[in-house]
Amino acid sequence: MAAFPFPLAWRPLAALCQIALVAVCAVPQAAAQYPDRPVRIVTPFPVGSGVDVNLRMVTERLSKAWGKPVLVENKPGAAGFIAIETAKRAAPDGYTLLQLDSAQMAAQPYLFSKLPYDLKRDFTPVTTLFRNYFFVAVPADSRYRRVGDLIADAKAAPGNIDYGSWFVGSPGHLGGAMLDQAAGTSMTHIAYKEMSQLYTAVASSQVPWAFGTIGSMNALYKGGKLRLLAAAAPSRVQGFESIPTMGEAGGPQGFELSAWVGILAPRGVPDAIAARIRRDIATALQDPELRERYMQLAYEPLAMTPEQFQAQLDADSRRYGQVIKRLNISLD
Repeated sequence: MAAFPFPLAWRPLAALCQIALVAVCAVPQAAAQYPDRPVRIVTPFPVGSGVDVNLRMVTERLSKAWGKPVLVENKPGAAGFIAIETAKRAAPDGYTLLQLDSAQMAAQPYLFSKLPYDLKRDFTPVTTLFRNYFFVAVPADSRYRRVGDLIADAKAAPGNIDYGSWFVGSPGHLGGAMLDQAAGTSMTHIAYKEMSQLYTAVASSQVPWAFGTIGSMNALYKGGKLRLLAAAAPSRVQGFESIPTMGEAGGPQGFELSAWVGILAPRGVPDAIAARIRRDIATALQDPELRERYMQLAYEPLAMTPEQFQAQLDADSRRYGQVIKRLNISLD
């Protein structure tokens, strides 16, 4: 029988149809076999950071579920650009993923006039891992007992009350500016080079206060060097119920400052593979041991759909963009 039972003029078209059919059939087969080799997740966060520790909890469970290693590749520095470029250049086959936090995704387009990537063009949102809320941290021996005390001082002495963050344009910086606006104060931002330096400065009373997450300041908090005045959350945080919300502590009612971490894939990843990754991450986040460890770090397990991911990112982009434009911040 002839290879192509079509008229001669139709044979090129028939060949293209056969190639397309093979390609279409190959995608479900690849998804069914995924993963058949190690998977790597590139992250801009350093080894041992709260976000890195969180990711490794998840990859440990994915490795067991998949029977293949899931490797964390830490590429810190350059505002996350090194990690992002590494993932951007990878094949869109699900074997290279990218971990980013909400500030990197939502704020950087406003902080830099030109970025070497475009999230919507270059990446596909897969799912999220967790959300956490920021706390107001002061030295253990601070005279401030409530956020209301801090705000009263800031109103009495405009520009004379400092707060710290880990860099210009960080969530701690932008959160402080949002608190200023909500409380009607005018506090002065002090930028430090890194988180460990910042919270050491707070603990030693070099700066009166800073926003921070439990994951980033846990050692100093557990060591009794820092005291937490309030959680910038809609309700008290599980595992830290003794810490009041901002409104309960005399701050602006309803004031929230949170971060969340997402997993993305290079644009073009097959939908079936992205769905497999999303489903298995959601399963990992239900693990009782993982949830207990999350609670100890004030992490809230969070497995968003791509649609929820994008909607949350759009909302955060609007909020951060308004603050950055008002403060006229540029990191170029």
